[in-house]
Amino acid sequence: MLKENEITTLIEKDRGSQKKRHALEGQRYYEAENDILNVRLFYVNEAGEYVEDKHRANIKIPHAFFPELVDQKVQYILSGGDFIKTEDEALKKYIKTYFGDDFIAETHELLTYCSVNGFAYMYAFRNGDGQLKFNAVDGLSVVEADGRYTSDQKDYVIYHYMERIDIEGKMVKRIQVWSDEEVAYYTQEDEGRLILDKSVAINPKPHYAYEEDGEYFSESFGYIPFFRLDNNRKKFTDLKPIKALIDDYDLMSCGLSNNLQDTAETLYVVRGFEGNDVGELIENVKVKHYIGVDHDGGVDQVTVPVPYEARKAKMELDEKSIYRFGMGFNAAAVGDGNVTNVVIKSRYALLDLKCSKMELRLKAFLKQVIQIVLDEINKANDTGYTVDDVNIEFDHEIITNETDNAQIELAEAQTKQTEITTLLNTATKLPGDTVLKALCDILDLDYEDIKDKVDLTDPALDINAASEALGGMIDEPAPEAG
Repeated sequence: MLKENEITTLIEKDRGSQKKRHALEGQRYYEAENDILNVRLFYVNEAGEYVEDKHRANIKIPHAFFPELVDQKVQYILSGGDFIKTEDEALKKYIKTYFGDDFIAETHELLTYCSVNGFAYMYAFRNGDGQLKFNAVDGLSVVEADGRYTSDQKDYVIYHYMERIDIEGKMVKRIQVWSDEEVAYYTQEDEGRLILDKSVAINPKPHYAYEEDGEYFSESFGYIPFFRLDNNRKKFTDLKPIKALIDDYDLMSCGLSNNLQDTAETLYVVRGFEGNDVGELIENVKVKHYIGVDHDGGVDQVTVPVPYEARKAKMELDEKSIYRFGMGFNAAAVGDGNVTNVVIKSRYALLDLKCSKMELRLKAFLKQVIQIVLDEINKANDTGYTVDDVNIEFDHEIITNETDNAQIELAEAQTKQTEITTLLNTATKLPGDTVLKALCDILDLDYEDIKDKVDLTDPALDINAASEALGGMIDEPAPEAG
């Protein structure tokens, strides 16, 4: 097992890595903590020094484009519900216990972490009943320790997170060190020493331990049960291509607000001021409401025009570019009012392209998870299921035009009716089984179930008999699942 100083050193080096800095930046923007919050205004004083201007308006409004784009992506991929399916009825029951609503929720978190940080993890564990379960964790909380850089040349995964802030204001952290055989649990206060967690009875302990009839049993997976999903080959966050655009939009929007705020006060042009310095002038205007000038002097009030149209045009261009290069769906885009299904699908084109790329990586990731589940199912039930027996399908749901849908359904029904009429008009010239197969294809029925209920011995199929049989098949209640 790793030594305490190795653990702290690995965490510290990982925290300062470029990969984690990018991940942290994505996390900030997902929480609407954009760089605009750090903007400060300066001016050059009489001595040529930069001084922060605390009198001018400095409105800071972060615009949450990034969380919207991330949530769009995740919701679009998982909008179809269950995505792990199988045609085998027996296997279907087993699959449901492992990949139900809880797993879908964890996959939702996994995809969110992955899009925000650039990579994320899902780890396997056994619950109190001994069943295999999965939890998603963000990439910022996990350190992969390569065996080339550890004292015992073994691979480890370090999972660390802040649990709470105690009554004294100290951060209490939890640290887990996973190997292919066991896991060690530590606690740490602020940046102090690591201490083995005393709340864990056996520490380090195997991956799964339980007591039964007074006997102690333990089990290890034989591998480190952490699986990583990468957002792309370089593990970049989705923020990378649009960060500069979001920052520019923030600056344009806040700059406009600042202009409006600053122009609430009039700019005075003073000629022939009878005073000693500018401070006295400002004092006279704000407090005494008068200015002394000589016989050639005067005061003019000047209103500075706000560059509203220019800023508005730039903000509209930035917004369009954010959704374009962020490959998202801009719900605020009005268009020309033409909202047919073709137009709606075209607006989803970039989002669909982005999600299709992510789904390829997600499918490869899920196959690893499915494999260990199938291994457990096969071991417990003496079966031989493989990954090929399971399908991973993502069904997307998008808004549609109800009028278009009704017209499409009407056209399909009319087409089907025309096909049936044409077939029945030529039925007397065709073999009975050919006619019946064609009818089953049109009505989407199983020919093998139909043929036993219709007399096919006659060279020409009895149309009335076929119609009654087909009607009976359609009216029969659907068989119960399982």
